[in-house]
Amino acid sequence: MNIDELYMQRCLQLAAMAQGHTSPNPMVGAVVVCNGRIIGEGYHRRCGEAHAEVNAINSVADKSLLSQSTIYVSLEPCSHYGKTPPCCDLIIKSGIPRVVVGCLDPFPQVSGRGVNKLKEYGIDVTINILEEECKWLNRKFITFQQKGRPYITLKWAQSSDGFIDRIRTNDERPTLFSTPTSRSWSHRLRATNDAIIVGTNTVITDNPSLTTRYWVGHNPLRITIDRQGRIPAHSALFDGSTATLLLGRNSAFDNENAIALSTEKSSIEQLMEALRQRNVQSLIVEGGTQLLQSFIDNNLWDEAHIETAPIELHNGIAAPIINGEEMQINQYQPSHHTRIVLNR
Repeated sequence: MNIDELYMQRCLQLAAMAQGHTSPNPMVGAVVVCNGRIIGEGYHRRCGEAHAEVNAINSVADKSLLSQSTIYVSLEPCSHYGKTPPCCDLIIKSGIPRVVVGCLDPFPQVSGRGVNKLKEYGIDVTINILEEECKWLNRKFITFQQKGRPYITLKWAQSSDGFIDRIRTNDERPTLFSTPTSRSWSHRLRATNDAIIVGTNTVITDNPSLTTRYWVGHNPLRITIDRQGRIPAHSALFDGSTATLLLGRNSAFDNENAIALSTEKSSIEQLMEALRQRNVQSLIVEGGTQLLQSFIDNNLWDEAHIETAPIELHNGIAAPIINGEEMQINQYQPSHHTRIVLNR
């Protein structure tokens, strides 16, 4: 790892500290280095607040050193006015002679313009340092900008013989595959995504609340589909405790967040349109099999998190069928649960 990569790694560490707090903005970290020493650093903490470059430059105690410094930024500095002034202007005004950028910003109002503006003012700009790592950190933001849809994470738990549940009778509770550790991880995943969706049958049989009860963080937008108004009025999703979006109609949920479904397009197509209009950049699909498989069959997924418990059911509701590149395997001890993360 060379010196530029070393400082960019620090930018990534800083940026990740804001995970779950910046959407719909990206996570960005910045480091100011002078004569081989970090003299300032910062990250974008929350949407609407100061950007990483501003926090890093403001943290420098001796501003006279800026004219001899390099600023490292994990994402291209912005050149447009949004909720805050352009970071490029601050860098230029500060007299920083060199800027090192992790990756370019795919946002149309920024992409390449920030780098070009800095170069126009004679600043030495180096780009694409740890590019893949920087893109991975902001994969949700980048997917939304490039594909016009949220980054989609599929998630389910299954038995070791490939079933997500038994065939249940009326009041029988779902088969429990999770452990306290995996449950905390699952709620952390919710806290770092904008929205979560489950199908009608899952709401009726499991009555999930889809909140972050086992992790500190914001609750995602809860979504379900109910074409025929089958979901009971007492369901947890209708309790008003956190934002909920219903695709379909239900007399127990009659407000502006109920979207009538057309027969001309699939439910998933209409869901993607609704989320794009609401600037929702990341979505967890949590069940059941029919809903998960529909996303897989429509090639609408980016990651799949599959938890396998050391339990055999021998019969029941089969898990979705999916193929992808294995990214990592995490072992939950001492229960011997495994979590496989697939990439499309």
